[in-house]
Amino acid sequence: MTALVWADAATPEEGAEQAAALFRETFDYEPRGVWSAPGRVNIIGEHVDYNGGPCLPIALPHRAFVALSPRADRMVRLVSTQTRAAVDVLDLDTLGPKGTPGEVTNHWTAYLAGVAWALDRAGYGPLRGFDAALWSCVPLGAGLSSSAALECATAVALDEVCSLGLAGTVEAPDDEGRKVLVEAAQAAENQIAGANTGGLDQTASLRCREGHALALDCRDMSTRQVPFDLGAVGLELLVIDTRAKHSLADGQYGSRRADCEESARILGVDQLVDVEDVDEASAALGGERLAARTRHVVSEIARTRAFIELLDEGPLEGVRVAVAGALMNDSHDSLRDDYEVSCEELDVAVEAARAAGAYGARMTGGGFGGSAIALVSADAVLGVARAVADAYEARGWQAPHFIRALPGAPAGRLS
Repeated sequence: MTALVWADAATPEEGAEQAAALFRETFDYEPRGVWSAPGRVNIIGEHVDYNGGPCLPIALPHRAFVALSPRADRMVRLVSTQTRAAVDVLDLDTLGPKGTPGEVTNHWTAYLAGVAWALDRAGYGPLRGFDAALWSCVPLGAGLSSSAALECATAVALDEVCSLGLAGTVEAPDDEGRKVLVEAAQAAENQIAGANTGGLDQTASLRCREGHALALDCRDMSTRQVPFDLGAVGLELLVIDTRAKHSLADGQYGSRRADCEESARILGVDQLVDVEDVDEASAALGGERLAARTRHVVSEIARTRAFIELLDEGPLEGVRVAVAGALMNDSHDSLRDDYEVSCEELDVAVEAARAAGAYGARMTGGGFGGSAIALVSADAVLGVARAVADAYEARGWQAPHFIRALPGAPAGRLS
């Protein structure tokens, strides 16, 4: 029998101690503090953020932890558990966007130093440099926003040590101020790291709330907290890390975004969220590729709005849970067929989960690998996970990892 592999989250205390210990070991003094930020999983609303549509993420219990202290100069010294033998040293005065002489060649350091660069450019600088040590339990390459977690942990740390006054606290967050930090974290990913993503990941990490899903309108980045207490109705969200490497830097994500921008230009709208009749739009676009991309976006926006309405009506039970599962299934099929961002590992995980009794299952995140999610009864979680693992073993694939996801807290300081 295939052994199930569970990717459990570290406790806040464990994560804080790991980051602080690495900081002391590397820099030989105590950090000012430790801050953390969660990865995220998107329940529904995929590849619509950069098209102005709605998304529905939750924050995972899995977090990135950053131990940090400010410096008197503009130098940045960074270390992580992956590179503890070497410290990356950067100068905020010479750091620049991808493709310029000041670009950051070490990818993970771009996420941290890039936030300081972006806050400088947004008028909150010049910021002081800093020393920082990173420890994270957000699975890498799983499409669960490990990069946004690094950015957002750094953002709330710099907000506090530089006295910017934007974040508030985890218990009493300043939502308007956190919008500024979202923009800085997104600029770090877009310009310094060179990944042309939308703002979903950073918004989820900074603005989600424990026990809730975040209804995010990406047209104006307004948010609304929607109760999402699956446990109260005997449900769980099973996250399936396929272990198929997920990357946004290989051009596929950018090409999908470019297709959407071209479709919007041809249709004479600012963003595809403004398209009202998908059949008319398809006829006007002519080519099947652009028509299919647009068909996914417009239908996914409708599915996401319907899912949010279900949660507003009440807990997911009875007919509502069946409808929610059908919406998730349709979302995956559209991402697979029209948007073409799935892969064999994702499709097998989704089909195995559905066959084993999941109400619904879909890929989540950017695609081309990464993770899938399944909405399941709590007493069926092990059976669904076993079916997915067996399907992988039958194909000779690396065993998937599983997460039981409950909506977690946003980025903030750890006491």
